[in-house]
Amino acid sequence: MNINFKKFKTRLFLAIIFFIGFSIFLSSCKKDEIVHPHPCLNENCEAYYEIDPQVSPDVYEDVNSYWHIKYRGIQYFTIMGELSELNPHYVINKVPLIEVKYDSDYWIAFGSLSFKIPIYSVLSWFINGDWDNLIPVGDIEYTLTDIAALQPPLNIAGYQIQKNFCWECPYASSLIGSYSKYNYSPRQMFFLDSLMTGDTLKVLIETIFNNDAGNRVVIDDVFDIIVDE
Repeated sequence: MNINFKKFKTRLFLAIIFFIGFSIFLSSCKKDEIVHPHPCLNENCEAYYEIDPQVSPDVYEDVNSYWHIKYRGIQYFTIMGELSELNPHYVINKVPLIEVKYDSDYWIAFGSLSFKIPIYSVLSWFINGDWDNLIPVGDIEYTLTDIAALQPPLNIAGYQIQKNFCWECPYASSLIGSYSKYNYSPRQMFFLDSLMTGDTLKVLIETIFNNDAGNRVVIDDVFDIIVDE
């Protein structure tokens, strides 16, 4: 078998040159790194919350950091916040990727519910011929019992957990609590009634600066609240 060593050496030399050149090309290629800046302007994320004094005029914080709310017949109190602005990288079409989650340790179970419906006389006299200004002739009272068996307890943050709730599902945590999103000045109402006077409760607030991909900052706040008579 005759071998042309001259051609063989030439091909081997070209193969070596190609291998070296390809290795140099691969070593010079670097994967572009995606740069995710800090979520907030000036790299400073802050979340400030307080109980709205317009809704609860007598609210105050004592020396032990407990907030006091006086029940005044209004069946809610409001927590309002002011949040740091995001870096423009995390603002899409003027919408900031910011999120606030509210929760509490206070649940309300309904036993019974009573309400009255006024009854008017249809075949009676009216002030004009347009069937306005109906004349009341009495009330009918309705009472719903065993509501707890039909309606799950209510968290004062404004959500309920149904009997068939899927705790193992990956989205389960997103159904616990109530949310305010894409807003630098969030407001959240919490249920309040006369039966809560004398009780102590906690309101839990989680603020997420950038709720999408990239860097994020999470700030947790807790309000310890006493409902005064």
